Amino acid sequence: MNQLELIPTTPVEQPQPGSRADRMRKPLAKDALKQLAEQNGVCVRPLALRRTDTATGLTEVVEVPCGATLAVKCKPCAERGRRLRIQQIREGWHLADEPAVRPDKPGEDVLALVRVRAHLEFERQALHYQPMTPDERAAQIADVDAAIAELDEALAETSLRGHLTPKERDERPRRKRSTRRRQDSPDLPRLPVDPRTVGRAYSGKAGKTHRPSMLVTLTLGSHGPVHSHLRRGAYVARCECGQRHGPNDDVLGTPVDPASYDYRRAALDAIHFARVLDRWWQNVRRAAGWNVQYAGAVELQRRLAPHAHFAIRGTLPRRLLKQIAAATYHQVWWPPFDELAYPVDKPPVWDVNRQSYVDPKTCEPLPTWGEALDALEEPDSRPAYVARLGRIDARGIEQGTKDAERSIRYVTKYVTKDLTDQARPRSDAQKAHFDRLHAELSVLPCSPTCANWLLYGVQPDGVKAGLAPGRCTGKVHQRSTLGFTGRRVLVSRQWSGKTLADHRADNRSWVRAILAGGMADTEEHDQAADDADGSKRYRFELARPEDPDVPPLEHRLLRAISARIRWRADLDTARIRTAAAVSATAAPLRPCCLNHSEDRTPHGK
Repeated sequence: MNQLELIPTTPVEQPQPGSRADRMRKPLAKDALKQLAEQNGVCVRPLALRRTDTATGLTEVVEVPCGATLAVKCKPCAERGRRLRIQQIREGWHLADEPAVRPDKPGEDVLALVRVRAHLEFERQALHYQPMTPDERAAQIADVDAAIAELDEALAETSLRGHLTPKERDERPRRKRSTRRRQDSPDLPRLPVDPRTVGRAYSGKAGKTHRPSMLVTLTLGSHGPVHSHLRRGAYVARCECGQRHGPNDDVLGTPVDPASYDYRRAALDAIHFARVLDRWWQNVRRAAGWNVQYAGAVELQRRLAPHAHFAIRGTLPRRLLKQIAAATYHQVWWPPFDELAYPVDKPPVWDVNRQSYVDPKTCEPLPTWGEALDALEEPDSRPAYVARLGRIDARGIEQGTKDAERSIRYVTKYVTKDLTDQARPRSDAQKAHFDRLHAELSVLPCSPTCANWLLYGVQPDGVKAGLAPGRCTGKVHQRSTLGFTGRRVLVSRQWSGKTLADHRADNRSWVRAILAGGMADTEEHDQAADDADGSKRYRFELARPEDPDVPPLEHRLLRAISARIRWRADLDTARIRTAAAVSATAAPLRPCCLNHSEDRTPHGK
């Protein structure tokens, strides 16, 4: 007899039928509707838009997905976005041809407008040298600025991409910083950057060509020893504390000695990690000598430090990558903020007469932001902080292997979650570590306009009344970011030669080819959206839930679920019919699409 059968079990008491406890155990109808919508990939909070056809005058209410990127807001939309990113990384990782799209040459009408814009800029600058009174000069400059603004609006309506000049004219003298490398950083080889984006191909046996790529992980340096689970195959190594921790230990990621852990440097590294990544890719392209392309995402480690995973097209020597990581840094040229000059509960006060913040005891105004930056012009000035990279891990990935697909899903594993969701604290030790890091972030400056500069005796840039130091509303200080405010998903411009809108259009085209008219309504709507005059023909406005022609959300979700189930059935039938029609010797029709049909969901379905 099994020993478990000898252990007496306590019977689970069932609530009395009809009682309140029995009613509370029953599932909710709204939860069942939401669960069914998520299982079928239907947006749980669609937007109702009123579309008016300007040609026929027909008005109808259409629904579009909310497009949320986080699963806590809308799981189907977030998962659809994640699969679109997987498709984007897969198509651009091992390209053999250049994906660059050459822009068209501007037409003569555009060049004529640019020519007039150049004459206006010349006339504006010439007014500063003509003899006239200041009032006359200001009046004529205002007239020229009005003509320039009118011409810029005409240029914005053309096919010209970008802006000729900055949106705001800043005539203040520009501060110059030395571009000389720091003496404590190793030098890097600098080569002329070749415009190619495709990596090197290698010849193998029997004439086979290999075009490998890389998966790179960038990690910040150590801020102190932390409890970690170190596995070496089947062997679990000892932690810094001398013990072997399990994969779900409650102390993982927390400092071994919280008193000596450098929380200030950990917070500053998180704030400036995005700038360090930008500098890293600049150094990679300069040292490699070609336009390296990348696609990746930023995550949080268990120790709550950001790190990034990147898929790189082509290969680079590991020794060169480690050299670039050691030589990558970002200097923060801000006023010193080593020590707090004022406590959070007694900050500087606003003086209405002086329109500035003053010391609460001496009533002397604090230095302005410009005055604080002027002090940094001295020859012996040093940056307030220098952010650096730490460890780098790189390995080669072959095209079409299981490692390639596994690496793509590894990069996009957490893009549907908030930055701190995958590292959410569970134990008291992890919560204390989280709170201590957030407390350090709450008093550090996040930008030149941050209110926390008042705690260090400097008025922030663009100072105004009502600033509350220690309660800055910037994303740096929020618990959901823990200092990192850059983009979570980073894709270079020439990765696949397509944007997400282009990939969505490819998906719709694939669905049309498979269904071959099986979804007439979807095809009609997509063709109208793809029409060159579609943006001018239709006028959209947001419909309100209380409008009489907008049905309740529950009714709309039920109809959307039914339409999705029918659509999937039609798609499966069409795929079987298409697969049977294609001969065994012919090339398969987009095999990646057939294996991942959920990636090919048409917009709004």
